[in-house]
Amino acid sequence: MRRDWDERARLDARFFVAFGRREQTREEFLATAREVLVAIEEEFRRFGEGVDLKKLTALEIGCGPGRLMLPLSERFGRLIGFDVSGGMVELARENLLGAPNADARRNNGSDLPAVDDESIDFCYSYAVFQHIPDKEVVWNYLRETVRVLKTGGFLKLQFNGLPSGQGAIEGPPPVTGWSRRSGSMAVRPVSSSAPDTWSGVRFRAEELAEFAEQADLQLLALDRFDTQYLWMTARKREAGWRSSPVPPAKARIVRVTDTFTADAVVAQSGRYASASVWVMGLSDDADLNRLRVVIDGQPAAPCFIGNDVPKNPAQVNVYLPPGVRAGVVPVRLTMDGRTISADAPMRVIPAGPLVPRLLSVTDSVNLLSEASIESRAIKVKIEEVPCESEDEFAARVDVRLDDVPLTKLTVHCLDPLSRIFGLDVDLPEGVACGPRRLVVTLGRRTFVDQMIQVAS
Repeated sequence: MRRDWDERARLDARFFVAFGRREQTREEFLATAREVLVAIEEEFRRFGEGVDLKKLTALEIGCGPGRLMLPLSERFGRLIGFDVSGGMVELARENLLGAPNADARRNNGSDLPAVDDESIDFCYSYAVFQHIPDKEVVWNYLRETVRVLKTGGFLKLQFNGLPSGQGAIEGPPPVTGWSRRSGSMAVRPVSSSAPDTWSGVRFRAEELAEFAEQADLQLLALDRFDTQYLWMTARKREAGWRSSPVPPAKARIVRVTDTFTADAVVAQSGRYASASVWVMGLSDDADLNRLRVVIDGQPAAPCFIGNDVPKNPAQVNVYLPPGVRAGVVPVRLTMDGRTISADAPMRVIPAGPLVPRLLSVTDSVNLLSEASIESRAIKVKIEEVPCESEDEFAARVDVRLDDVPLTKLTVHCLDPLSRIFGLDVDLPEGVACGPRRLVVTLGRRTFVDQMIQVAS
């Protein structure tokens, strides 16, 4: 890990950390953190009203060149970042020169050395565990996170949650090394026995839930499961908190809405088949391992619990289990197998048909290049694909360049819930530079022609 990431830091650290474009400007690189920062900062509300983050200490696992540390150093009083690569740490220190409260350190790639027990208020990590080739290394990072967190502190960590054997993580090719050739990066051959420090291990949501239970963590969110960007949020509680008795039935469901639109109806199936159950009086001990939402007699595990303001209803998000009937169905809550609320009505409507939509056409490597194809490979993303498998999608999709069919296709399912498929298309030899018309067809549906510029 250290050798490969030191080399990536030397060649083009910004590209390998935020694979949008080779040789990104500093401003472009920092801008790629915006969506990640939103996901991380939304957890700050869990500390409660009136808490001053400037009095808290945060820690990042896998800080790279400080893309997230720099903006978050303005939020916390103290910020520590660890990375296995000395080259990345040197770049982070350069980027953090104006942030004296931020400290980037090198570690051995599996622990958090010289950090005292119970000394950290918030721990986060993004696009790190998905590159580690050994699960035990990741588990040790999680154990270390629990060790250094204060009681009452929170963690928010991202994992590759794609099902085993399905899809590949987005970004450059999964290789252990790179070399310069003709002014551009090229894959350097590696032995088949070498560990893959790009496409690392994958985790199922159930594994993370089991770890949280064994580590006595209060599991509060498992978001975007079955995708490359599986997020886990948990709080460290006092020892033995799970053994406290379940409170008597006093929770009250005040309304049930669609999670995405806040409408009073929920889709029966598909990407939007998720309900938000709004609850008054929900126990502070509720977590994803203890709480169940019983929908028309079928118990379902929630994926999010939020209670930002004590006097307001707590939000409990749950995906509808398969087979829920359309109409008005009863919903209630149980905790540790005991009913804690009365039934409340939820209106379920049939899901609409899938409507495939072309999301984007970019260079396969330089994602920020938009329609300028610089690597002679095109990446196409389509959502709401009705195909059940990558093979079925590959059989139905057709890509043509100026009416010439392109046959060197690589297909990945990027998000099975939203039915997003990625398609990498290699340009054949002989395609000259200049403007070209790209036509993508899925079955009988032809998407709007895309004009691309073959740049090299």
